[in-house]
Amino acid sequence: MANTPYPESYYAASANAVPPRPALQDDVETDVCVIGAGYTGLSSALFLLENGFKVTVLEAARVGFGASGRNGGQIVNSYSRDIDVIERTVGPKQAQLLGQMAFEGGRIIRERVAKYNIQCDLKDGGVFAAMTAKQMGHLESQKRLWERFGHTQLELMDQRRIREVVACDQYVGGMLDMSGGHIHPLNLALGEAAAVESLGGTIYEQSPAVRIERGANPVVHTPQGKVRAKFIIVAGNAYLGNLVPELAAKSMPCGTQVITTEPLGEELAKTLLPQDYCVEDCNYLLDYYRLSGDKRLIFGGGVVYGARDPANIEAIIRPKMLKAFPQLKDVKIDFAWTGNFLLTLSRLPQVGRLGDNIYYSQGCSGHGVTYTHLAGKVLAEALRGQAERFDAFADLPHYPFPGGQMLRTPFAALGAWYYGLRDKFGM
Repeated sequence: MANTPYPESYYAASANAVPPRPALQDDVETDVCVIGAGYTGLSSALFLLENGFKVTVLEAARVGFGASGRNGGQIVNSYSRDIDVIERTVGPKQAQLLGQMAFEGGRIIRERVAKYNIQCDLKDGGVFAAMTAKQMGHLESQKRLWERFGHTQLELMDQRRIREVVACDQYVGGMLDMSGGHIHPLNLALGEAAAVESLGGTIYEQSPAVRIERGANPVVHTPQGKVRAKFIIVAGNAYLGNLVPELAAKSMPCGTQVITTEPLGEELAKTLLPQDYCVEDCNYLLDYYRLSGDKRLIFGGGVVYGARDPANIEAIIRPKMLKAFPQLKDVKIDFAWTGNFLLTLSRLPQVGRLGDNIYYSQGCSGHGVTYTHLAGKVLAEALRGQAERFDAFADLPHYPFPGGQMLRTPFAALGAWYYGLRDKFGM
């Protein structure tokens, strides 16, 4: 049987020690079968277990193998399309409910870390960095928008103020969100998995779902076993493949690249990011970075449509890092990797139900660390018969990519090229 290891990332190399979990080699029965042991699946499992459900989680590789264990580790509020876009799309009533949920995911993460004593280097504070006056104007509007929905831990920063928190001369200003922050993402997933098991849940690794037998009592088949359940939650996101064809048609896996330097030492690290906040710029094709617990710089950016692995990740990302921090020109890169996220045409998450008993959430569109934790709670509520918040997401309109799966990658890449030009020329 195939054994899929973690990618050679900094997160895998520095993960808390956890023994591998067994593969499913039997037939089991459960209340809820969760497909995918990333944040969406683990969050769903935790909320369900806390409410008395029997839960079995199937993972094709290892816990947190996909985006949950490879991302930039930044706690960023709201969605990939902000609440004002949602309001224009669906109207004020539905937007009000979605807006109230836009800042909940970060609170859930902090509650989980505290309740289950998860060691994941949690730090508070996230910076949105503006490179142009137009981007600064957008941040001013965003602050007013977020405050309208009750989110008040925000500070606008002028050029002098942002230099106090980021040693980079590219920025004209920014916005600090103290409810943002950063974590070691794989250790967060591993801690949540341990919490699932502490409540009686079962997680099988190296157990890909290969077929779903739909019906009144659906069955999920793996290469060596099967799970019969009352409900199924599909939480594979960019790593789901074609298991559920109707979900694959409305989404596209994309890759983002991350590098990690050698340890910088306390003194150099503090000159780069004195308050240890994480940072993302305001470009459409944005760069993001932060310090790790052992004072390395983790720097990510770029998008590869169709989720191919670039031949030389360092060659793509290192120049971006040096543009922000030229003082790191002699610093060695210890790790470079790609992680896939799932893009939707609207850049809003897709939530819904297939038949009466198969639920799903997917398509965070690069904004998943907080949203996936909210999604787990919303899915668990729906299985308990409380569907108002689930329906607010499920009613969002979604469309297939133009030209179907064959043309979705070139169309998306063309759009990214256009927005990349806008970023470059400050349009």
